[in-house]
Amino acid sequence: MRSLQRIDIRKLITTIIMLIVGLIFLLPFVWMLVTSFKFENDVFNFPIEWLPVRWNMVENYREVWMGQYPFLLYYLNSMKVAVLTTVVSVIISSMAGFAFGKLQYAGKNFLFVLILMLYMIPTQAILVPQFLIFKSLDLYDSHLGMILLNSFSVFGTFMLRQFFIGIHPEFIESAKMDGAGYFKIFLRIALPLVRPAIATYAILRFIWTWNDYQTPLIFIRDKALYTIQIGMRQFADGEGQFYALTMAGAVSAIIPLLIVFLVAQKQVIEGISVGGVKG
Repeated sequence: MRSLQRIDIRKLITTIIMLIVGLIFLLPFVWMLVTSFKFENDVFNFPIEWLPVRWNMVENYREVWMGQYPFLLYYLNSMKVAVLTTVVSVIISSMAGFAFGKLQYAGKNFLFVLILMLYMIPTQAILVPQFLIFKSLDLYDSHLGMILLNSFSVFGTFMLRQFFIGIHPEFIESAKMDGAGYFKIFLRIALPLVRPAIATYAILRFIWTWNDYQTPLIFIRDKALYTIQIGMRQFADGEGQFYALTMAGAVSAIIPLLIVFLVAQKQVIEGISVGGVKG
């Protein structure tokens, strides 16, 4: 009886601690949301006004979406780049993962090690070569260049390879006996079996691309091609930052991420649980 009480007390204490930690993590998001409702002069009032005394929500969001800066254009640019990058990256990573996971050919392990070695190189270390190459290929200052730059993922290849390895060889052999080629095996058998993993990677790729600040900062100069992360820099001038407008833009920017996660969270959880079982 005492042991049960100890276990219950431990669970209660753990739950309370996790609740407090969770609330601490939520505070920046709450501050962001509340700040988007305030007048600029009230943003840094102390103590913090968690419930605004003066509300300016309508004007802030109207200025963001219908003001002097084409925020809707930045939004659509981000959606275009994120969606196309995700689609292309999932196709390439899944095909590469299948090739490294289920096909047999000379030098496979050596090539895979080389690809993993690329993952150890910091992105910042290859920015100058990437810039020069894209400039010479006339891909600089274009959405196509951004899409191609983020479509080849070592992480995606490695992640999906691990799931393809988990497919039982009998499925592949049975398909071969029925006369199926490798492409048909990949498309009809392998892909459906790793669908949770593909959904998980697609969501991660979409979030990473949507939140990407470095790539458009370096490779985009035309304001008409700005993504939302670069576009929010417009809410600043030589005199300082307009934090209320920036937070209103940030709140608007996270809406697609919340929608994507809520729609596909079942697949993500399933992919994580399958990965845990494989481990």
